[in-house]
Amino acid sequence: MKVLICGASGFIGRAIASRLVQDGHEVVHGVRRPRRSGDIAIDYVTHLSANDWVDKVRDVDAVINAVGIIVERGAQTFSRMHAEAPIALFEACRVQGVRHIVQISALGAHTRETPYFASKCKADEFLLSNHGDGAAHVIRPALVYGAAGASARLFRVLASVPIHFLPAGGEQILRPVHIDDLCDLVSRLLTRHGEASRSCIDAVGATEITYRQMLGTYRTSMGLPAACPIPIPSALMRVSAAVYAKVPGAPLTPDTWRMLQRGNTAEPGPFSTALGRAPRGIETFIGANESRSLRMEALATWHSLLLRISLAIVWIGTAFVSAVAYPKADSLERLGRFGLHGLTADIALYGACALDLAFGIATLVKPGRALWLSQAVLIIGYTVLIAAVMPEFLIEPFAPILKNVPILAILFVLFSEETRA
Repeated sequence: MKVLICGASGFIGRAIASRLVQDGHEVVHGVRRPRRSGDIAIDYVTHLSANDWVDKVRDVDAVINAVGIIVERGAQTFSRMHAEAPIALFEACRVQGVRHIVQISALGAHTRETPYFASKCKADEFLLSNHGDGAAHVIRPALVYGAAGASARLFRVLASVPIHFLPAGGEQILRPVHIDDLCDLVSRLLTRHGEASRSCIDAVGATEITYRQMLGTYRTSMGLPAACPIPIPSALMRVSAAVYAKVPGAPLTPDTWRMLQRGNTAEPGPFSTALGRAPRGIETFIGANESRSLRMEALATWHSLLLRISLAIVWIGTAFVSAVAYPKADSLERLGRFGLHGLTADIALYGACALDLAFGIATLVKPGRALWLSQAVLIIGYTVLIAAVMPEFLIEPFAPILKNVPILAILFVLFSEETRA
């Protein structure tokens, strides 16, 4: 069977494409920027009429729409991406006689509670009502888990942090579904190609849990001990969502907060029937053979960021203390021991402060191997000079010189991990 997958470069579309190729289907990858044989160019921002799609679906046996966005960006609006373009695609399929269409929607779309849900529902209803004699299936998946999925990576990272910040206590009800089960369902639906059938299936996992339990399950599956939970009041979440809504592309908005609050679950019976077996539960998503690699990946994501933030605080804090908080006379007295006096001492003092401040800012906004190396060279130079001229700092109770050792270790780790020059 020749199958066009729109959104084939996305997480769900890519997984479905891989599965259908394994099943022996000829897959045409609908992507914005074709890069390989078998790719065709599609653009949900501009392909808003059936005429834009007619040639693309000619000689195609089945079409799968797996295009979706969670936040709007510029011309990529919910209305265009989830409703106008898919409806134009479905109409072109009807004109060209495409016998089978699968629409990947979203669990909860039928509520129309948010613009995201409403746009998904509009396309769902159009497909189920206007596909003539062909087969039309709407799949409404819950939160989809897959090792390569962006949301799954995010939740593994959040789970790996020893403190779990839980929106409204983390009691939202979820029933995540595994990407393999979703792909299996699509495969089974396509085997019924030619049947004039309609269905709308909520694709959910076997296990219903809270958001708090989901993070705990991922954490346990990655071999980490229990985390410390800290509830975040609903009022603070609402304020945060309102603030982040003004940041283009921010994942937290009033709508996404509302969707999280309402939960993401449904009865698993219909999905099990369509799948021909029980779906997987969340406790099986992370297997023993991938536990360590996923743990290391999750920890590395925030470890480096934490090291950079702490390093930036040291540099910026040092600049502030040296330039403002610490008595200037004492600083100049110490510089005098290095043979620096008068204007030369002033230049050395404030020049060093400016350099420290620049290093701190660059650590946050312009990280790189050259920066880490420069900082290490400066720290080693400071350490050697101070140890030679003011050896009393080596045995000072607060160990100001010895504290350079862990800072150098941080720089070594960052230098080793950084891929940019």
